[in-house]
Amino acid sequence: MYSTPEICMAQRLHLLETFFVRGSDGVSYKICGYEQMVRDESFASADERWEPTGVAEYRTSEGDLVDVQQDGSMRINRTGVSLRREAAELATST
Repeated sequence: MYSTPEICMAQRLHLLETFFVRGSDGVSYKICGYEQMVRDESFASADERWEPTGVAEYRTSEGDLVDVQQDGSMRINRTGVSLRREAAELATST
């Protein structure tokens, strides 16, 4: 049986933004928005070069993945808690 070689690409997250939301459970959460980056291995230099993938992801400050829908609604993937921006955040973001 032959196995398919796996391509191992190093990945990292680049922080784009942070903001606070209120969960349907009444808890305030800090949300971090990241862009996924991959190492560009086409360069043989000692310096690492990272390229954006164009894929964003959002996580709580504890690391839980947050699903963001096209209408802007959010929920914590693991717990199902719905999230909405806090009033102070809405006032400063406009």
